[in-house]
Amino acid sequence: MDPELKRELILENYQHPFHKQLKRDGYLVENANNESCIDNLDISIKIEDGQIVDATFDGEACAISTSATSMLLRKIIGKKVDEVKMLLENYENMIQEEPYNEALLEELLAYQDIHLQPNRKTCALLPANAIRTILKQL
Repeated sequence: MDPELKRELILENYQHPFHKQLKRDGYLVENANNESCIDNLDISIKIEDGQIVDATFDGEACAISTSATSMLLRKIIGKKVDEVKMLLENYENMIQEEPYNEALLEELLAYQDIHLQPNRKTCALLPANAIRTILKQL
C-alpha cells in the first residue's frame, strides 16, 4: 500500500471515526486502555446468531488507536464470529511482524509498517485486544 494512502486512511479515520457513539443496550462492552498514555476507549459489539450486527466505540485516544478502532469496527460488522477471529489473528500477526494474509486486511494494511515504531504497536492493538476479549465472553 502506498505510504501516502496509509497516512490518508489513518488521518481520515482519526478525524471522522466510524460509529463513534457508545451503545450499551444489547451490546457486549469492553474497556480498552493504555496505561502509558491517554488511550481509553469503550468498545461495544452487538452479536446475533453468531454474527456481528453492530459495533460502536467512544472515548479518547491517539490517532493510531482511534483510527485502528474505526477501521476494525467497520471491517467486522456483518461478519461471523469465526471470520472476525481470523481477521484479528491476521491483523495481530501483521503488527507483530509474523506471517499474515494481506487479502483479509484491506485498509487495515495502513498499519503494515507500525512495527517500525515499536511503542505504537500497543496503540494499534488496543481495539483488537478489546474485540478479542468481547468474543471470549460468548
